[in-house]
Amino acid sequence: MTAFGGFMSLLFLAMLVLAVAALVLAAMARDDAYRAADKQNKMFWMIILGVTVAVNLLVPILFLQIAGLIATIVFFVDVRPALKQVLGGGGGRRGGSSSDGPYGPYNGGR
Repeated sequence: MTAFGGFMSLLFLAMLVLAVAALVLAAMARDDAYRAADKQNKMFWMIILGVTVAVNLLVPILFLQIAGLIATIVFFVDVRPALKQVLGGGGGRRGGSSSDGPYGPYNGGR
């Protein structure tokens, strides 16, 4: 039973780390980017992810933690890619063009 307890502790820690990462990323995006991406506003995501972090830290009820995990996954899978697209999310690249491919600029076979 000790191995199962250790596994569950690691699982809860991973859920907490994901929720904190999502909260930080949600806080870093501009409010107008949420509107431009046609997603809920920034305050909505800050509240949802903040409650998720609080539940993971303070109220370890599995049902609430799973609901928070679902919200975190939705943020990472749906909201964050839309925000990156609106904000020009080249992964930190600056000055790229629309013809840039994953390995550099595409020159049309020239």
